[in-house]
Amino acid sequence: MAVLPIIIAPDPRLKTKSSPIETIDDSVKKLATDMLETMYFERGIGLAAVQVGVLKRLLVADVSWREEEGPGEQHILINPEIIENAPEETVYKEGCLSFPDQFAEVTRPASVRVRYTNLNGEQKEESFTGLLGTCIQHEIDHINGIVFVDHISLAKRDMIIRKLQKQKKQGMFDHVHGPNCNHDHHHHGHDHVHDENCDHDHRL
Repeated sequence: MAVLPIIIAPDPRLKTKSSPIETIDDSVKKLATDMLETMYFERGIGLAAVQVGVLKRLLVADVSWREEEGPGEQHILINPEIIENAPEETVYKEGCLSFPDQFAEVTRPASVRVRYTNLNGEQKEESFTGLLGTCIQHEIDHINGIVFVDHISLAKRDMIIRKLQKQKKQGMFDHVHGPNCNHDHHHHGHDHVHDENCDHDHRL
């Protein structure tokens, strides 16, 4: 397993639509494992392959993990496609590993039904709701070249992008995330169960 560097916005790769995965081989399985390792290390609850620089339609999610106990229920979706949206909507204060320390309330369908392929090559259909539903939608957006700030006002989006541009120019994200880096990964307070009732800022 390996912890991979996260792409930080603004970056043209985050606005690029990812390509379908044609064959589920050992490289895809290793990528999924590395993405989960990276997600946990960065204290996220979801991650798309594009966020680690791989423009393939793959996402991972685990909204129930605990720092003290390790992984919760892991979800690995290959070539996911939303086939049905619930008419009801929900609002979450979303964050993103590619937008460090930036958050915004985003309105999305309260649940979605998704068709995807698992690591065994089996096609599945599954409904996702609550925080997991929001997370899955957030990551599917990523593989379609959409980021969460695309769902908020232009003024607020521009403010967030300008702030990140300034921080990148100042070299704040020049380090490579990894087990030996000097970055403080422990300031997010990620020591509880993520669920639809918690008020934690969710980094997806």
